[in-house]
Amino acid sequence: MRRWLLAVLVLALIGAAGFWFVTRPEVVAASTLPAHKPNLDNGKVMFFAGGCTACHATPKQDDRTRLGGGMELKSPYGSFYPPNISPHPKDGIGAWSEANFITAMMKGTSPDGRHYFPSFPYASYQRMTQADLRDMFAFIKTLPPVEGRVRDHDVSFPFNIRLALGGWKFLYLDGRPFTPDPNRPVDWNRGAYLVNGPAHCAECHSPRNLLGGIVEAKRFAGGPNPEGEGTIPNITQHALGEYSVKDIEKILETGETPEDTVGGSMVAVVRNTSQLSQSDRAAMAAYVKSLPPVQ
Repeated sequence: MRRWLLAVLVLALIGAAGFWFVTRPEVVAASTLPAHKPNLDNGKVMFFAGGCTACHATPKQDDRTRLGGGMELKSPYGSFYPPNISPHPKDGIGAWSEANFITAMMKGTSPDGRHYFPSFPYASYQRMTQADLRDMFAFIKTLPPVEGRVRDHDVSFPFNIRLALGGWKFLYLDGRPFTPDPNRPVDWNRGAYLVNGPAHCAECHSPRNLLGGIVEAKRFAGGPNPEGEGTIPNITQHALGEYSVKDIEKILETGETPEDTVGGSMVAVVRNTSQLSQSDRAAMAAYVKSLPPVQ
């Protein structure tokens, strides 16, 4: 009996240690960050490529640089409300350090050690370089501070258990930065970086499994609209085979397709991609055009 109880205790301790290891929030230590002089011009590019205003701009106002948050993001798990990320020292991220910002963007962990919900697309932002993230953070700090905090998320049980998100990260957050393909041209690699990193296109243009993870075999093949209305289109060559690179580039600049204009949440995306340089839009278009057909 004693041996049996001891075995149960040991197994319980091993299970608890394993659970802690899997669910612990990871952070980026400030001591690991090398010296860096922020490039605000590059930070602005990363800011618009990252679509920060699409989710974090204060609703019902024209100044898209007022990042007070609060826009409702509907999903099958409930409604999420992106927070204030303006430089306000109390209500926004004005008191954050660079390490806090990089930890949030690459690890999905808040400054107080909580897991962020993956409605915040850190699974894509983890592909970005630390230099680009530091430049983005420096640019955000130049924007106007906005008072006011956002309401809590409205997510039902058991999806509101943040500790369980550690298990989700264990499955879907691999910590690997973008690696250029040496067999591809420079502009293709630039487009691949922007599409898969800051622009996080796959987050909307891919179907998800029951756990909310992207189905990699169907990446970029479109899927149900998380808000429950219609679908998000396939952007592989299965659907865009007749589109030229110039056609895709024009969509990113003006929202005009060869047949019509984009609608829904893509309008906000174009509002951001239109702020990028012509060369960056062309690079993104070249990469999207190269995506193999996936039904």
